[in-house]
Amino acid sequence: MSTDPTTEATPLDAQIDTVQTEIDTAPLTSADEAEAFRIRFLGRKSGAITDLFAQMGAAPPEQRRALGQRLNALKARAQDRIDSAQAALAASGPSAATDLDLTLPGRVPAPLEPGTLHPLTQTLQAIEGIFRGFGFSIAHGPEIEDDWHNFTALNFGPEHPARDMQDTFFLEPPPPEGRGVVLRTHTSPVQIRVLEGQKPPVRIIAPGRVFRNEAISYKSYCLFHQVEGLVVDEGVTFADLKAMLHTFARAFFGGDVTMRFRPSFFPFTEPSAEVDIWWADETKPGGGQWMEILGCGMVDPNVLDNVGIDSERYTGYAFGMGVERMAMLRHDISDIRLFYENDVRFLRQF
Repeated sequence: MSTDPTTEATPLDAQIDTVQTEIDTAPLTSADEAEAFRIRFLGRKSGAITDLFAQMGAAPPEQRRALGQRLNALKARAQDRIDSAQAALAASGPSAATDLDLTLPGRVPAPLEPGTLHPLTQTLQAIEGIFRGFGFSIAHGPEIEDDWHNFTALNFGPEHPARDMQDTFFLEPPPPEGRGVVLRTHTSPVQIRVLEGQKPPVRIIAPGRVFRNEAISYKSYCLFHQVEGLVVDEGVTFADLKAMLHTFARAFFGGDVTMRFRPSFFPFTEPSAEVDIWWADETKPGGGQWMEILGCGMVDPNVLDNVGIDSERYTGYAFGMGVERMAMLRHDISDIRLFYENDVRFLRQF
């Protein structure tokens, strides 16, 4: 063991070793950390190295020179770490050519344009509002349906040729191969679900999306929106149906609307009819043309029997319209595809 008092370890040596380790391991990845490092180790009043220098007066005189050399080296070590960190931060920051002038006023953001409802939503809300005023409630159902609700309960038997008219998207094959799970082809299944859970009187409309495997063109799309209506009660007649639809057409298209009913066929109504309105157009021969807006009819007794309602006691009427068709007529739109292209130049018009 050395007997030279100038080489013996002192308590201050141990403190210097500890501070040196802290200097070497302290993080210096930001300007805030560099400033905190400087205050912690080199601060004039409370810095760790400043405090070590203050303790040298208590050390034996023969050891003070060696301790002073260690402390000066420690101070230089700390300053080198700060200088290196500041240089690295400056190199990674914006160059002189791209420095931001923080004294400039902030940029004024572009004014926000108010949004509007989609024309189909506007049209659907207008239709719902009219029928709410007539005392109808609104019913909804699933878009994925089973064969019973979408076809069989509505008088579409398994071999009924009218099924071919529906251009159905099958998610599972029809019986007997599968359960006949489909994307609903109309909102009529909602009527069946309501009649299964509610006894007459019933007075509802059923709005929603429907899906058919049709070629996409200016007048047809693979999905569209329907609003179907149903009224079932004692003593309901075709005259009630005609009066209701005439009142609706005047409310939607204007009081001067002209309508006509044409015989038609739907499996779930008997008798059935198509409803047209006269559409004035000076470019057409005769000054206009008849435009189909919806189908309707008296609920077929088989439908009522399928859901357990006495068809000898109750009668009803049903109708259905395409929301896209109503919007195209109301706003003079010639191509159904415009509703689904999300072109803001088109949508801003509404």
